[in-house]
Amino acid sequence: MDFVPTSVLIRCTRVLAPLIATLASLSFAEGRFPASFKKAQVTPLLKKEGPDSSNPANFRPISNLNTISKIIERLALTRLRQHITQSANFSDTQSAYRKHHSTETALLHVLNDIYGDIDNGRRTLLVALDMSAAFDTIEHSVLLERLRNSFGVSGIAITWIESYLTDQTQFVRFQSACSLSTACICGVPQGSVLGPLLFVAYTAPMANIASQYGVSYHQYADDTQVYVAVSKSSISTTIDNLQNCMTAVHLWLTQNGLVINPDKSEAVLFSTVQSNAASQFPLTSIDVAGSAVPLTDSLKLLGVTLDRHLTFGQHVQNVCRTSQYHIRALRHIRSSLTADMARTVACALVNSRLDYANAVLYKTSRANITKLQRVQNSLARVIMNNKRTDHMHPVLEQLHWLPVSYRIDYKVATLAFKVRSTGSPVYLRNIINDYEPTRELRSSKQLLLSRPSTRTEIARRAFSQAVFTVWNELPLNIRSADTFGHSELFYRLAFLQCSGVLWHKEDSNISNMACVMHSG
Repeated sequence: MDFVPTSVLIRCTRVLAPLIATLASLSFAEGRFPASFKKAQVTPLLKKEGPDSSNPANFRPISNLNTISKIIERLALTRLRQHITQSANFSDTQSAYRKHHSTETALLHVLNDIYGDIDNGRRTLLVALDMSAAFDTIEHSVLLERLRNSFGVSGIAITWIESYLTDQTQFVRFQSACSLSTACICGVPQGSVLGPLLFVAYTAPMANIASQYGVSYHQYADDTQVYVAVSKSSISTTIDNLQNCMTAVHLWLTQNGLVINPDKSEAVLFSTVQSNAASQFPLTSIDVAGSAVPLTDSLKLLGVTLDRHLTFGQHVQNVCRTSQYHIRALRHIRSSLTADMARTVACALVNSRLDYANAVLYKTSRANITKLQRVQNSLARVIMNNKRTDHMHPVLEQLHWLPVSYRIDYKVATLAFKVRSTGSPVYLRNIINDYEPTRELRSSKQLLLSRPSTRTEIARRAFSQAVFTVWNELPLNIRSADTFGHSELFYRLAFLQCSGVLWHKEDSNISNMACVMHSG
């Protein structure tokens, strides 16, 4: 799709950047998106490994667009994103395509609510909704009207967005075959820069429906989680309220051209092992879009498998199985790689899986940590060509890899720093409370966090508890890095603290480095 190759754009930036800037300025000034950039080449990609490749429904239509058009879209995105996301009509519980928001922060928020319900003696019924071809079914007229009325986008800006949406065409390319071009009368291109923001703005009113029924709600793009706390005294009332909310959500989606896919929607009842909640719960399924969705023992939420007792055993097993597959593949080619290359491949294929959303594993069972640690040890042996009988402590130190349990604490500490320094995401900042004594004490200036009260052991795994424990255990010189606004400084000092505790480094070295980096 690129008449100017991307490599040429990168190498000839000084020559081409002014031309692209002029093109973008003219486009914004006239409120017109260049017509030559409205054609997309759709490449079908399997959504995940395993499904039947002969079924078109198992493919995701990714649009390959012109690079210059995506540059113009990014310039428009920088002007629109802050205006839309900071609007009062934008949902605070939408975590997709926003700075300081991620799948991990979304998971921590949902799990924090579930742990809180369990601590109060209640169970949590969660329904994970899946939308069919959500990006492809957006009504352009409804989207433009919503941008005007809900987010105050008007004038030349709304004219430019309307020009961007209209007269779009696409064709499918598979190997050497191409289909005929087809007009796109609805939807936003998957693979575009501006499309995701327009989608989350389009679906923002869904949060208002959940709040009207008093139902908790979180969304990451089109992955929607609706959940309620169920107590023994109000089971029927709570279930009826949830069902009414689901009916209202289904009606709203239908009126806005979106469709729930009941076959991929899931429901689970979270509780402790001791409560034996499943046998006492009166329902075995939840009505979603006119179809019965059965209660399952586990569901996969944003890449993490959650079982109904939150043991994370199945999730850890899945991570270990996938990681071992890549470790075996790396072992076969290790002799052809240098040490640096092997380390890069290992971090990309395995360590990234061990680190993904690992904050949710805070205070998980020792058995889960041991399984993950064996994977990391096996990976380190392949990189360093060590024997199975070699002690792994010095090997990990040589690689500068924190063990799994320390890595989890490090992730919690960095998340605490980001949330406290940026105030975002709001749903996590609201559950982190600074320590404020009733009278003047020496601890008043220690930048500590207050600890929420808990009654059960499982509730101590919540993010509100984890962030209190990990943050307050950091030395003051590391916590005070927050006041300097240097994220890199905090990350380095926090890593030094974890490695210092692990490998028995002198604390004075950490303090001296903190002073030097602060003064610098």
